Amino acid sequence: MSDINVTPMVDVMLVLLVIFIIAAPLLNHAIRLDLPQAEAQAIPQDVKTITLSFNADGKLFWDTEQVLIDDVGQRFALSAKQKPQPEILLRADKSTRFELIAQVMSAAQSHGLNKIGFATESKSASSASKSSSPISSNLLKK
Repeated sequence: MSDINVTPMVDVMLVLLVIFIIAAPLLNHAIRLDLPQAEAQAIPQDVKTITLSFNADGKLFWDTEQVLIDDVGQRFALSAKQKPQPEILLRADKSTRFELIAQVMSAAQSHGLNKIGFATESKSASSASKSSSPISSNLLKK
């Protein structure tokens, strides 16, 4: 017999296909609810984002304005009074000392600003070309 009999392999594959078809709906973790209706104001979606950038030299920029590390606490105090509270996006160069970032995060948390995210560059964009790659913000919520 010189030919391989593929019938048992096809039978096994069909059984596996049936098992996956039956098991796939069970993998959905969504909980279906019939929620009650109520009159309420919508939550505002226009939350302001404060972008703090650290360059390789350790200079700090509040949006586009260069600030000193000592002035950040005062600005956080003013921002904490806003309703809704702004989100903070930290953009740091790879060679920035973590101590500076930790000081800013500590100042933000001491003023009640807890929505802090980090901006990163996607790997696919950085491998394609460094000079023309767009920066995408991948936020890691704290």
